[in-house]
Amino acid sequence: MVGTVMKVGSDVKKFKVGERVGVGVIVGSCKKCESCQQDLENYCPQTIFTYNSHYTDGTKTYGGYSDMIVVDERYVLRFPDNLPSEGGAPLLCAGITVYSPMKYYGMTEPGKHLGVAGLGGLGHVAVKMGKAFGLKVTVISSSPKKETEAIERLGADSFLVTSDPAKMKAALGTMDYIIDTVSAVHPLLPLLSLLKLNGKLVTVGLPDKPLELPIFPLVLGRKLVGGSDIGGMKETQEMLDFCAKHGITADVEVIRMDYINTAMERLAKSDVRYRFVIDVASSLSQ
Repeated sequence: MVGTVMKVGSDVKKFKVGERVGVGVIVGSCKKCESCQQDLENYCPQTIFTYNSHYTDGTKTYGGYSDMIVVDERYVLRFPDNLPSEGGAPLLCAGITVYSPMKYYGMTEPGKHLGVAGLGGLGHVAVKMGKAFGLKVTVISSSPKKETEAIERLGADSFLVTSDPAKMKAALGTMDYIIDTVSAVHPLLPLLSLLKLNGKLVTVGLPDKPLELPIFPLVLGRKLVGGSDIGGMKETQEMLDFCAKHGITADVEVIRMDYINTAMERLAKSDVRYRFVIDVASSLSQ
């Protein structure tokens, strides 16, 4: 969510009325555990998510489907002036989901080779961030139709179709890192085979069934498989500032509230490039 501060409580120090701010995936945590003390509120056992969660008083959270929300200032983010609201809002979820593992796992060294598996809401942002970090970026996809999009519009250096045995063979052992954004069940062995010695595969796509993890490629290549879940508030602010500095936004289609059912139908068909953003204010003013 991105909007304007309308009121502040008497103890609020970080924000003023009229400022543009963002609220991401988290609206609460215990503030006391080890994760919270390390600015990793997203890993707090008592994290309160912005939607489909409950506040401490039992009230359900409904996300941004309203004209206002009341949030503890710890979970509110300063929105950079040069970052547009519509293209910046999805960064509060998709952006931090790929930024955090890239930073934590050291996948930011200029000149290294990053593979991005899956070109969707997460993947297209990962491509942009990879290029901003100075990486060589290859999009790995099962759909050859996305090659033009990946290279000519998003700026990837190359495109690899997983269904092409010859090209997959040629790419064996060429990548330093792979960020796997694929949400469908898929084999990991082909991705692991693309990694160099000491390569890192980080998965953020959340398939609904367990994936098979072959151990031999890990042992023989000293490779690492990891995961990551969004990021804490400090790192999310860092991500927004990074995106503002490098001109990174999500590719979006802005809609009004009365289009949501149609948008959901299109979403089920993967018919969006790459995020729907609801303009609540204009929906309510008409």
